[in-house]
Amino acid sequence: MSSSNFVDYVKIFCRSGNGGPGSTHLRREKFVPKGGPDGGDGGRGGHIYLKGNDQMWTLLHLKYQRHIFAGNGEGGSRSRSTGADGKDVTIEVPIGTVAKDPDTGEHLCEITEHNQVATLMKGGRGGLGNWHFKSPTLQTPRFAQPGEKGEERWIILELKILADVGLVGLPNAGKSTLLSTITAAKPKIADYPFTTLVPNIGIVPYRDNRSFVMADIPGIIEGAHQGKGLGLRFLRHIERNPVLLFMIPSDSPGIKDEYNTLLNELMQYNPELMDKRRILAITKCDLIDNELTKEMEKDMPNIPHLFISSVANKGLDKLKDLLWAEINHFEP
Repeated sequence: MSSSNFVDYVKIFCRSGNGGPGSTHLRREKFVPKGGPDGGDGGRGGHIYLKGNDQMWTLLHLKYQRHIFAGNGEGGSRSRSTGADGKDVTIEVPIGTVAKDPDTGEHLCEITEHNQVATLMKGGRGGLGNWHFKSPTLQTPRFAQPGEKGEERWIILELKILADVGLVGLPNAGKSTLLSTITAAKPKIADYPFTTLVPNIGIVPYRDNRSFVMADIPGIIEGAHQGKGLGLRFLRHIERNPVLLFMIPSDSPGIKDEYNTLLNELMQYNPELMDKRRILAITKCDLIDNELTKEMEKDMPNIPHLFISSVANKGLDKLKDLLWAEINHFEP
């Protein structure tokens, strides 16, 4: 994903259509001089919908289209004819898009499947024509109901990447290197912190033509849940990953301490992340020997773990087996 093309947050102004007014028409024909009221109802205003599209991966198309208006309903007419409904607007978005109210943070709707349609805003109802108000004591009503106003407000659209496995680690933990090694993704890799500035997604091929999706997000630092580093901007992507792969380099001063730091940031951001399945991968193990590996085994977090090297292609098949087992909830 090109950093200039990946947009996962937009704020747009939406306005649904106004309902059309009812008609006050009175029937007047050659041989029916006093035919009574026959004004039709107004058409409803246009709705605004969100629709999932699995061929889209960014909200870039909405970055430069900040105002979205649906059509207004037309007024009713003679012979109880109902006015035309306002034109609906359908906004296509990637799978995993969430709509929120910017003022209250209220969750409005969420798109999780291809072709799923959710109503973002409803158009106003059309007004009733004057024939609805006819009664024995008011046989010629010369009034009708106006159309209902549509809604208008700002809306935030956030994209939360849908992937089977999310990579969690401090900057320069080897996440992008792993992704580039076991998938066809080509993330930027360099020897400095925050090389990854946007989430990257890759499809990991597995046995028997099976596969799963892996997502690499920018590195997490202490205080990420408060917005430090790139924290709040990308921590939300982890919410959609059923399995979290924690990655800590073998030259880390303390693997257990670093793991607890990462875990604490996730818990502070969203306690529900603690319910996800977790795996620990010790990366860059081509830099250590077997004796040091055994020594490090004595002080590991109590979760499934293994030693890997993306550069030396060491332990990657075992990692795939373990991830597949966790994704599908069975023993490897």
